Amino acid sequence: MDGSELIVAESEPVISVCVANYNGSDVLAQCLESVFSQQPGVLVEVLVHDDASQDNSLEIIRSQFSEVQLIASEENVGFCAANNRMVDRARGDYILLLNNDAWLADNALATFLQAAARDKPGDGVYTLPQFAADNGQLLDCGMFMDMFANPMAATECREQPVAMVMGACLWVSRGLWDKCGGFPEWFGSMAEDMYLCHYARLMGHNIVSLPDSGYFHRVGHSFGGGKVVTSGLATTFKRRRLSERNKLYVMFLFYPLPALLLILPVHLAGLFVEGLLLACLKTDYHVFTRIYGYALWQFLCNFPDLVRRRRAIQARKAIGLKKYFSVYRWIPHKLRMLIKHGIPKLN
Repeated sequence: MDGSELIVAESEPVISVCVANYNGSDVLAQCLESVFSQQPGVLVEVLVHDDASQDNSLEIIRSQFSEVQLIASEENVGFCAANNRMVDRARGDYILLLNNDAWLADNALATFLQAAARDKPGDGVYTLPQFAADNGQLLDCGMFMDMFANPMAATECREQPVAMVMGACLWVSRGLWDKCGGFPEWFGSMAEDMYLCHYARLMGHNIVSLPDSGYFHRVGHSFGGGKVVTSGLATTFKRRRLSERNKLYVMFLFYPLPALLLILPVHLAGLFVEGLLLACLKTDYHVFTRIYGYALWQFLCNFPDLVRRRRAIQARKAIGLKKYFSVYRWIPHKLRMLIKHGIPKLN
């Protein structure tokens, strides 16, 4: 890989591609090669944050991708902090966050840039169609959401507003990123993309799925689970506990008050009942304590801080109730998945 097809920025770049890496030696090269093969026609810089990997990721970057701006952390700080560090150092007008287990299709950067130039500068958050890395199957064109903050795939590939885009391939202007304050490091990992998209949309910005080009993603490679395996659902305790907790945080922080007063009590009761039922079905009380009990307890413990954060966020609200929920769907997504795939396997 000589990087000759990409204009690598030595002066001020237009695009900053940021790749958070942890133990990604088996996927990182393909990710970076896909970036360096792009031809957007503008200056681009590529940043990689290595989160104290224990494999030979650093060796691969230093020996094969000398153009990369490497941030080598001596301690594991997590996905949110890693991306915040890269964007803090980035100089581009536009930021593309790209997972180390994903790679771009042809013309991806040009597609993003064209949409950003056409629309009001800094107006939105964008993504491209997501395809499965193993078989090229379309996974989503952005995500809608049900009333309990469960993302559901938009499968019609057309330019359309969506509730959120996945952090695996997320394009945003530097100005809008700064307005949202970046990723919430107190989330740890999971649903940080949901947080950013909800914040941007609450302030009146568009969250848009573009129909052209795309990216390929090894879903579940970096965090485990989160995908359908042999017609069944597979996930992990860690993924589910953080997901349930952080989705609950997002609901509380961003939902308009009338909707929150109606939906939140139902959601809290639903989490409690769901946790008990799954624990009984799997004959494992850890299902409740390590996932649902954890999420509910964390919400209660952090409630005063969440109230303070909600007040600050809601003070910046620029859209009404109807527009906020225009990208939501009424049928609970968990019910759809249960009917289609059955009870998820927990590892």
